[in-house]
Amino acid sequence: MNQQWRYFLLAVGFFTRLPVPTLPDFQESELNHAARYFPLVGLLIGLIAAVVWWLASLLFPPAISVLFSMLATIYLTGAFHEDGLADSADGLGGGLNKARKLEIMQDSRLGSYGAIALIGILLFKFQTLTALPAAVLPFGLIAAHALSRLAAVYIMATMPYVRSAGKSKPLATTLTRNDLWCASAFGLWSWIGFAGLLWLNHSGFAALQFLLITELPVLLVWWWWRNLLLRNLQGYTGDTLGAMQQFTELAFYLGLLAWSRIV
Repeated sequence: MNQQWRYFLLAVGFFTRLPVPTLPDFQESELNHAARYFPLVGLLIGLIAAVVWWLASLLFPPAISVLFSMLATIYLTGAFHEDGLADSADGLGGGLNKARKLEIMQDSRLGSYGAIALIGILLFKFQTLTALPAAVLPFGLIAAHALSRLAAVYIMATMPYVRSAGKSKPLATTLTRNDLWCASAFGLWSWIGFAGLLWLNHSGFAALQFLLITELPVLLVWWWWRNLLLRNLQGYTGDTLGAMQQFTELAFYLGLLAWSRIV
């Protein structure tokens, strides 16, 4: 249990700005074992986002409350995933071959493709979250942040890492079956729990609709981005994991919005 707590703290310290105690004898390879807790970190971030939204909604209109929630997650993660999205867009959009794409992705400067992708994803998320009913928005935040990080874990489990060094190199080794089971449990818990609440308060059909309509866009985006990476890079980098998180988070919000308009 002490070792698992250590892995969880490593995941929190790597992906957020939340303070964690200093861990003695740290080894970079330990971050690979911490991958099972990435969706749990997402649950924590989503929960904080939901609390910030709820507190803001007591004083401000819906759009401002959503902005506060988005700002909270960006600050909490240090824009870690947004930066990965921007770098991925610059590299895949501006490079003519694999080597050049990887080189551009390592450049700290923001290019046109990255700026467009970053502004576009933030505006898209803001508009989608603002359009969601208040009754489902906090649950959507929690589930989206957990599921989107699970999507990144599945990329790690099914593709090779393509850099010899980098900020995500410690995460590049093969995940064990237990790691995947654990990550899946944390990533799917809030999503399935939300469906369970719908079953109890509405009907089994409403819960089934929710599962199907919110799952489909996430799966489609995951499949599209994975195949794009295979064609262009023959693997993944830390930046592309951040992009996957951003894309699948938005995909879940869109599915949730579509479901809310149907039921």
